[in-house]
Amino acid sequence: MKAVIPAAGLGTRFLPATKAQPKEMLPVFNKPTIQYVVEEAVSSGIDDILIITGKGKRSIEDHFDRSFELEYSLQNSGKTESLQEIEAISEMADIYYVRQKKQKGLGDAISTAKNHVDGEPFAVLLGDTITQSRIPCTKQLMNTFHKHEASTIAIERVPDEKVERYGIIKGNQISEYVYRIEDMVEKPSLEKAPSNLAITGRYILLPEIFDHIKNVEPGVGGEIQLTDAMRTLSEVYGYVFDGKIYDIGNTVEWLKSSIEIALTDDLVKDELKQYLKELLK
Repeated sequence: MKAVIPAAGLGTRFLPATKAQPKEMLPVFNKPTIQYVVEEAVSSGIDDILIITGKGKRSIEDHFDRSFELEYSLQNSGKTESLQEIEAISEMADIYYVRQKKQKGLGDAISTAKNHVDGEPFAVLLGDTITQSRIPCTKQLMNTFHKHEASTIAIERVPDEKVERYGIIKGNQISEYVYRIEDMVEKPSLEKAPSNLAITGRYILLPEIFDHIKNVEPGVGGEIQLTDAMRTLSEVYGYVFDGKIYDIGNTVEWLKSSIEIALTDDLVKDELKQYLKELLK
């Protein structure tokens, strides 16, 4: 299975930090956000990845390319561990790129992947969402997809104050973690939301989605919404992801994510905990 990672958004909520760099390249602890996403795809058994970019996103391509000057410097300095880490980034997978010419929404961005996926089911991982779990989120979705042989999306329960930030599903629970989806609403108010089960940025889609995207009308913000296209599919399943999701959607959530992930790192967690205790006094 191939993976598609949309990373063409402007990142306006992070300005001025994103004026000259993509939000997907903002570091979360010690790695760019998008590297976590690529690593998840690779850990799920995927080695063919298409990243959808836009103007000003060249640094994403540079990050996953070889850096001969840096590698030479690290080698001469005897920094073997750092050298191995840098080399591994460019060897993780076969990564391809296509540009979304205009900012016309997630659905439009996904449509640019049609030729690359070549009529096969494919995974979609949003480039500004990090997941952490024992079994990678995309692998969990793939397992559910193979059981039902229908488009499958990751969902999670969100608190009331976050409902209006997400696409929300209406569905029937058919097992402990799986819902048969009846409807989806893009960023509803709490009063109009059919549930608190939110779409979380991981999908396994059948190639029929491209025809549905083509026929959908512009939705919220005048954009082609992927949620609207999925609503017209005959069968969609939602899988309640068993793990932690970090939505790098605004500066506060980005900062929280960096702190939480740093607190799982054995090299820095004790010093960071002590610093936070002192700071909060």
